[in-house]
Amino acid sequence: MSTNETAGLVRDLGKLLAEHGWMLACAESCTGGLLSASLTDQAGSSVWFERGFVTYSNAAKMQHLRVSADTLERFGAVSEETAMEMAAGVLAEVRDAQFAISTTGIAGPGGATPGKPVGMVCFGFAQRAAAGIVTRASVKIFEGDRGQVRRAAVDYALHTALEFIAQH
Repeated sequence: MSTNETAGLVRDLGKLLAEHGWMLACAESCTGGLLSASLTDQAGSSVWFERGFVTYSNAAKMQHLRVSADTLERFGAVSEETAMEMAAGVLAEVRDAQFAISTTGIAGPGGATPGKPVGMVCFGFAQRAAAGIVTRASVKIFEGDRGQVRRAAVDYALHTALEFIAQH
């Protein structure tokens, strides 16, 4: 997507969050702050964006987002399980947020492992609900170089968050 399309997704997401009276927080690994930067590029984003964590290392994921060592050992940092724990951990840490997005993946050019190719990104989405924190995950494999994978991951995260929030 182009910068204008990303800005449009951010604008729509911000409008939807504001309509719900929700605050968004995020946790990023492979996108390294690009999602937070895209969100805060929107003037007035302080109405609906609470904060972002860049938790690139496994130690940071465990320390700041409550991702368990067992999850990282059993499934790896790039997994749906880790992405969901990252998103849930954001909401556990940030009481004022009602929705969270997380990204963890292999942007390349190296880092691929069997079953986890370059371009694979796992996304976590968490929502505060009456029954507690509800999480969902998805996985996408993007084509392109490191920058293209990271930008595509941001756009996918924004688009998917819009879909999830619109359902509620």
